[in-house]
Amino acid sequence: MEGGGGNLDAQIEQLLNLEKQMRLSGDVAGTKKAATDILELCFKAGAWKTLNDQIVVLSKRRGQLKQAVTAMVQQAMQYIDQTPDIETRIELIKTLNNVSAGKIYVEIERARLIKRLAKIKEEQGHIAEAADLMQEMAVETFGAMAKTEKIAFILEQVRLCLDRQDYVRAQILSRKISPRVFDIDASKEKKKPKEGDGVVEEAPADIPSLLELKRIYYELMIRYYIHNNDYLEISRCYKAIYEIPSVKENPAQWIPVLRKICWYLVLSPYDPMQSSLLNSTLEDKNLSEIPYFRLLLKQVVTMEVIQWTALWNTYKAEFENEKSMLGGSLGDKAADDMKQRIIEHNILVVSKYYSRITLKRLAELLCLTMQEAEKHLSDMVVSKALVAKIDRPIGIVCFQTSKDSNNVLNSWAMNLEKLLDLVEKSCHQIHKETMIHKAALKA
Repeated sequence: MEGGGGNLDAQIEQLLNLEKQMRLSGDVAGTKKAATDILELCFKAGAWKTLNDQIVVLSKRRGQLKQAVTAMVQQAMQYIDQTPDIETRIELIKTLNNVSAGKIYVEIERARLIKRLAKIKEEQGHIAEAADLMQEMAVETFGAMAKTEKIAFILEQVRLCLDRQDYVRAQILSRKISPRVFDIDASKEKKKPKEGDGVVEEAPADIPSLLELKRIYYELMIRYYIHNNDYLEISRCYKAIYEIPSVKENPAQWIPVLRKICWYLVLSPYDPMQSSLLNSTLEDKNLSEIPYFRLLLKQVVTMEVIQWTALWNTYKAEFENEKSMLGGSLGDKAADDMKQRIIEHNILVVSKYYSRITLKRLAELLCLTMQEAEKHLSDMVVSKALVAKIDRPIGIVCFQTSKDSNNVLNSWAMNLEKLLDLVEKSCHQIHKETMIHKAALKA
């Protein structure tokens, strides 16, 4: 063994001298060959510590060529999966990280090494450490990295932040990806590189396609929005997943997603975006495959009072069944939020049909006590969902908006203008008729 070790040292020394000659003479191909041959010798001999030492030594040699360092790092990366144990693997990755740190020409290799190290840390249960490692890399600035690889790296950063429940950082990282990037046609996007442009590397084989990345992105965003109970954004994420061709072609995939879109739209507070999504979903032909949900959306869209007890009895089984569907259950407080949305819907319906109503009658229509009706109405007024005033001593709710003096004067001016236009047209018609009759008499 000692003899073998001495033989290895002698061979390395010989190649180091050759590498020095090539480097000083500026022979790029020769220097690369000598450097990679040294690493190959160490790998074949199974001398992992020597391999790490030689990588550091070769990278620090005076006037070392960039191409030689790049070739060395790429060569050593191929040996990572062939290491005998996890400690040796981590040591090799850390050595390559230190060598590539601060060198822009091996930034992509460094990003891939960090990703592998983070995966090992995650498998060992150190999620926080893995997330911190990944956050060191700002891959969005890497010009030579393939777009899909960049997106996959950022999504991995977001996933690790969500796993460690760092929701603020997860949101910041997710904003580095524009949702529009998933809608670009890859075939149209490929252009001939201009002279002087950097060459973009091909993405590794294990990187998912753009449409697969789109699904991963929206699934991660759903996890983030579920934490905030932002139902409208969750339904928009499910809508984006639903639009993916591979999902839309497979009923086993799109039926659970469409169910989720319907549930989260019903759970969303009323606003123009929610109303628009509700109507567009209702027009979807696929909704006829799940008639229960079509009926649910129809009830929410129709401006009629919904009886909560009857609705809940009808949909309770479907609501409970959602736990076994793709994407998991709707959350603990979803049932309470659904009741809240139905009450808000009913208040909006009442405000459409009544300008003034007694609080007692409003409570009867909502199937609530007067105190509960007043609380829900007040919450809606505070959130500016509708305009209303309560006269508590006499118990009357007024849904009419108080008009500003300027608006009143403007409406009067408009009315006068319309009246004068009408008078002018009438005069014109009378004059026209008179002229016709005069002409007839003269004839």
